[in-house]
Amino acid sequence: MHAFCVCVAGVHAPAMTISMREHRPAPAGGTAIARQPGRLTGIALMTGSAASNQFGAATAALAFPVLGPAGVVAVRQWVAGVLLLTAARPRFASFTRQQWRPVLALALIFATMNLSLYLAIDRIGLGLAVTLEFLGPLSVALLASRRLADLGCALIAGTAVVVLARPQPSTDYAGIMLALLAAVCWACYILVNRVVGARLPGAQGPAAAAGLSALLYVPIGIWALASHPVTGAALGRAATAGLLCSAVPMVADLAALRRVPAKFFGVFMSVNPVFAALTASSCLASRSGSPTGSRSPPS
Repeated sequence: MHAFCVCVAGVHAPAMTISMREHRPAPAGGTAIARQPGRLTGIALMTGSAASNQFGAATAALAFPVLGPAGVVAVRQWVAGVLLLTAARPRFASFTRQQWRPVLALALIFATMNLSLYLAIDRIGLGLAVTLEFLGPLSVALLASRRLADLGCALIAGTAVVVLARPQPSTDYAGIMLALLAAVCWACYILVNRVVGARLPGAQGPAAAAGLSALLYVPIGIWALASHPVTGAALGRAATAGLLCSAVPMVADLAALRRVPAKFFGVFMSVNPVFAALTASSCLASRSGSPTGSRSPPS
C-alpha cells in the first residue's frame, strides 16, 4: 500500500500537474485577439456593402426617367433573384417552418424597402432619402444600448436629420414619408437577416427571400415596363442596380451580421449617407437633397 502511494506521488503527480497546467483556460486577452479578425472582416464587409449599395442606387436613379421607380425596382429584384438563386441554390424542400418564417418576412421587407426608397429618391433626391433611411439602423443601435453617450449621439444625429429635412414651402412630405417607411424596413431587415443567418447555412436564406421578392414583382414589373418606352441603357442600369444594390449587399450584410452585433452594424451604417452624398455628386451631378430621376433629367 505504501509503495503504491509513493508511486502515485513520485511519478503520476508531476504528470497530473503538467496536465492541469495545459488545460488552464486562455486569458481574456487571447479571446479578444481571436475575435479581432472577425470584427475587422465584418467592418470590411459592411463598408463594401454600403459603397456597393449607394453606387447602385445612383446608377438606378439614372433609369427613372425611362422605366420609372417601380420598373427599376422590378428589374433589380429579378436580377438579384436570379443571381442569388443560381449562386446559393437554396434547398426549399428541406426548409422547416422555423426557417420559412424569417425568409418570408425578409422577402416582404425587400419588396417594400426597395420600392419605398426608390420612390423617395425620385421625389427628394438620393442624399436626403438615404439620410432619412439611416434612422432605421440608428434605431436598432439605440434599442440595443442603455448608455447615455449613445443616447446623446442619437439626439445629435436626429437633430441633423431634422435640419436636413426641415419643412419648407416646397417640402415634399410624401417623399419624406416614403424614406421613413424605408427606414422602418431597414431596421426590420437588420433584425430579420440576423435570424435568417442563424437558422439557414450559407446564403440560402437571402437567396430564397430574393427569389420570392422577385416573384412578387412580376405583375408590377409587367405593368411598369408595358407603360414605359424601354431602352437597353435603362435596362442595363436597372440590372446593374440588381447586382450592386441587392445581390452584393444581401450576401455581405449576412456575413457581417454573423461577425458583429446588430447594434454595431446599425451604428456603422452611418457611412451610407456619406457614400450617398459622394455618389450623388459624382454620378448624378446633383446637390445632396435636390431631386433626381424623372423630375430632374440626368446630365
